[in-house]
Amino acid sequence: MKKLGVVGFGASSIGYIYGLIESGRLKDYEVVVFERGKDHMHNTISGVRMDGKIFISKSMGGEIDVPLEIQEKIVEFYLLHSGFKPTVGKEKGTIAYLRSFERNGRKIEFGESFADETVYRKFYHHGFEPVKAYFFHLGTDVLRETNHNIYEYFKSFDNIHFEFDTVVGDVDLGPPHVVHTNKGSFSFDELVIAVGRSGHKLMDRLKEKYPYLVKENHFVDIGVRYEVPNHVMEKYFDMYEVKVRYKTKTGYLCRLFCQNPAGKVVLEKYDDFTTVNGYSDTFHKTENTNFAILVTTRFTEPFNDPTGYGVNLAKLANILAGDKRKVILQTYGDFKEYRRTKRLGRVRPTLDEEGYILGDANLVFPAKIRESLVDFVENLDKVVEGVAYFDNLLYAVEVKFYSNKFLNDIVEGLHVVGDCSGWTRSIQYATSMGYMRALGVRVQHL
Repeated sequence: MKKLGVVGFGASSIGYIYGLIESGRLKDYEVVVFERGKDHMHNTISGVRMDGKIFISKSMGGEIDVPLEIQEKIVEFYLLHSGFKPTVGKEKGTIAYLRSFERNGRKIEFGESFADETVYRKFYHHGFEPVKAYFFHLGTDVLRETNHNIYEYFKSFDNIHFEFDTVVGDVDLGPPHVVHTNKGSFSFDELVIAVGRSGHKLMDRLKEKYPYLVKENHFVDIGVRYEVPNHVMEKYFDMYEVKVRYKTKTGYLCRLFCQNPAGKVVLEKYDDFTTVNGYSDTFHKTENTNFAILVTTRFTEPFNDPTGYGVNLAKLANILAGDKRKVILQTYGDFKEYRRTKRLGRVRPTLDEEGYILGDANLVFPAKIRESLVDFVENLDKVVEGVAYFDNLLYAVEVKFYSNKFLNDIVEGLHVVGDCSGWTRSIQYATSMGYMRALGVRVQHL
């Protein structure tokens, strides 16, 4: 029996373990999962703990080719562990089957973006690139139970073991592959690295030691979490998420994604800095809708540390907020007019008060990023009336770290999967990448 080490317990490692089970290969391995969280309910910053928006799309979520039938299988896996149950047979159609899931008489929250051709054309006419997808939303409240059920399912196998409160500081590649942790060093025949975006320090360490594993990536997404009253976005709630891209007057690409109808803004805490994110519950709703507005920044040589750039902007926002566990909150009107926010208007923040300070995000963003954000909001207001209200809220900063793209099939027995690989940026694609690697399916990069 081979020894298999898995670093991180999030979406991509869940996909990998599920793939081993589905393929019948699990019996060939003794699996050890290292997770730095104190237990499975505290797995580090991860899509499997927040919001639970799982989609089916070929146009978003990562730069790998994930067949639609695998995406459908991943959605079904999460739904079956969420407490939702199907009410129709599969013979009635895959999407119809997945949409039919209910829990206590309540159907799964579902949306199909830009199915209405009139809405699609309206966004397109104003310069936006609409992205089509099916969305299935579990909610952070249901996601906790889903996460627990998946853990219990995996733990029921005698050859899957979990080591929580375990920090992996370094890895020596072999085989055998040696994992160095705060509890000692461990050797494995095969190794899965699935640490997500929060594992950027380990991935930087691997890049230093094994540069041949890396295809350089010069991108980072930097922007804000934006919050508006529900009535501004409610006409689009049937889509669940409005996901669009827009080329701003600076030449930078800006995008809206991760919309959370009637949701809540939340902090995303890393070891030494804090950013902002958002989520929505299934059963507990608020008066506001939040979403990310991020600007894609591409660097050229000789600069090769886009992650460090994003980290330092996040730290700067924390410094200005007076605490590494606080972010800056500002009204859109004040941001647009270069004024520090001293008082709020009609829109009340959903982020807990101890998590922010009123301030001026103009002191954080470089001019091109700042101008891109304003240009995006002003043009979006032509389509979605009210997005540019003076007293709408923006929280700074939100950052999406796309690590250098790590190449698999170079080192025997090494699998780098999920967001830490640089190839995915969603629950769906991270889980699917792990699942395909476990099945031995070659992952095609786009």
